[in-house]
Amino acid sequence: MTNLDNKKVFRGTKRRKKRKKVLMDERKIVVVVEDVEAARTALQWALHNLVRYGDLITLLHVFPTTRSKSKKKTRLLRLKGFQLALSFKDICNGFPNTKVEIIVTEGDEEGKKISSMVREIGASALVVGLHDHSFLYKLAMAHNNVSNSFNCRVLAVKQPPSSPSGTRTHAVSVLDGSTNMDFSQIEIAGLHLPDLPPPKIPYRICPSPSAIIWRSRKSRRK
Repeated sequence: MTNLDNKKVFRGTKRRKKRKKVLMDERKIVVVVEDVEAARTALQWALHNLVRYGDLITLLHVFPTTRSKSKKKTRLLRLKGFQLALSFKDICNGFPNTKVEIIVTEGDEEGKKISSMVREIGASALVVGLHDHSFLYKLAMAHNNVSNSFNCRVLAVKQPPSSPSGTRTHAVSVLDGSTNMDFSQIEIAGLHLPDLPPPKIPYRICPSPSAIIWRSRKSRRK
């Protein structure tokens, strides 16, 4: 084998090792797709601050299970979910070399389906837009340690508050690759439940008449 052949073999081996390293460093980041502004803001935050070259972004949308037996309604919900996910993909298209996949599936609204999908994907991070009706709150009320449900890092991103003029801050125009926006990056272990009013208990004067026993006692004379 000549020196030229040796150089070709060396270069080929080097390229294979480089490709293998890129595959090993690839992270799977799941972004929950919801039709709320907080979810879009969370995706934009992730694209600027979390995603790096070689990462795979999975746009996950779970549409609710319907009680109707009509398959047409299910197909319609699936189609709407896919169209919503495509609008999220359009946001990703503004970032070069971004790998994106879309998963649209049917499931519950309490987060069980999302957690099972995240584990199945083998995600290294889950990005969620945190809002008042977020499934994270429902999971937190049902489980003591929510982080075990996902087996990955979970980042809940809050929507910036409205400006005094009543308009929301436009995320794309002010993001410049740094965390200079008014976001709250929350680890799931420190998730606080919103203050919920205690359930009202109807006032009853006599809950159980049979439980009240009255006995007459004769007064003792000394």
